Amino acid sequence: MMRAETFFTEAEKQRIAATISGVEEKTSGEVVAMVVDSSDTYPEARMLAGLSIGGLIALVITDLFLADSLGYFLPLLLGGATLVGGLAKFCPPLLRLFIPETRKESRVAERALRTFYEKELHTTRDNTGVLFFISLLEHKVWILADRGIYLKISQETLQAYANEVATGIRQGQACDALCREIEAVGGILANHFPVKTDDTNELSNQVLTG
Repeated sequence: MMRAETFFTEAEKQRIAATISGVEEKTSGEVVAMVVDSSDTYPEARMLAGLSIGGLIALVITDLFLADSLGYFLPLLLGGATLVGGLAKFCPPLLRLFIPETRKESRVAERALRTFYEKELHTTRDNTGVLFFISLLEHKVWILADRGIYLKISQETLQAYANEVATGIRQGQACDALCREIEAVGGILANHFPVKTDDTNELSNQVLTG
């Protein structure tokens, strides 16, 4: 299972930080990149995986070896559901099969919003914080901006860049894709929110994990 702490190498983390620093030399916008293991524990998906696969295994065993006995089927179902449900917790490919796409999208969006406030991106002087949020379990990327940004740039525009990062991750080029899209978004920020003479670095440029 991919872990947020080791998703990027130390060299890649330094490259991303340098990219953010370079962008912020041209804009009053403040860019933050964060990687998390997942945006939810998805207990309902684990339960569904356990009941579906565990139930199938219990049905096959009782049908082939136990004369379709309900007395054997029920404890086998319970044991199989518990075992498979626990396995799904540590097997992201299995768990993802039982999470609807809309559920993944909503949980990543909600976690990104919570992170935005927890990491105080809403406190910048000109309300120009931008969060690049990567959630590994869901294979989703979300870009969230403060209200100052949304006066000039729509969420749909930002999400197009997020989708490019997600594509890069699937292709095994996560660092390249993230740096490229940070620079692309930075170019838009520089046009609408040029750097000011008294600009200061208000938020960390280092890749955050959680």
